[in-house]
Amino acid sequence: MSTQSESDDRVFKRDLLASLPNLRAFAVSLTGRHDKADDLVQDTIMKAWANQKSFTAGTNMRAWLFTILRNEFYSQMRKRGREVQDSDGLFSERFSVHPEQYGRLDLQDFRQALDKLPEDQREAIVLVGAAGFAYEEAAEICGCAVGTIKSRVSRARTRLQELLGVSGESDYGPDAGDAAITARAFGS
Repeated sequence: MSTQSESDDRVFKRDLLASLPNLRAFAVSLTGRHDKADDLVQDTIMKAWANQKSFTAGTNMRAWLFTILRNEFYSQMRKRGREVQDSDGLFSERFSVHPEQYGRLDLQDFRQALDKLPEDQREAIVLVGAAGFAYEEAAEICGCAVGTIKSRVSRARTRLQELLGVSGESDYGPDAGDAAITARAFGS
């Protein structure tokens, strides 16, 4: 390094340090808070230090530093204007979109498996599982005994589990039954 370059570095550092109180006062007037002002001054000094080569020796360093500080303040304000406080994650959760293809593929697989069931079992599982009718109501609709509906639903569940490769209790819990299978398939 040449002696002129070393001298310029020393002058730059000296003038930079001499400007700190004025920068802090200006930053406090902009932010209204001492902690935010200190952060703003620190960001300003870091930018000035990184861009030291763009400063022309002999020009007004205070004006240059104040311009950097002001621009940094406005940049942070613009950035904050686009940010949303979301500490609990509820706001961002509304923006997340789960892929639809898996649900569509599951529904397509379920419909194919449902079509493979005998008509009486398909009718029973749809009435009890998808439509939410009680066994008694489904039996009345089908014109058969409650035990018959229970049997048809049980056989339909077992067959759907086989066709879909679902193990039943391990996937849904011990009491999930046909409602879980149809809820999974119908996306409810």
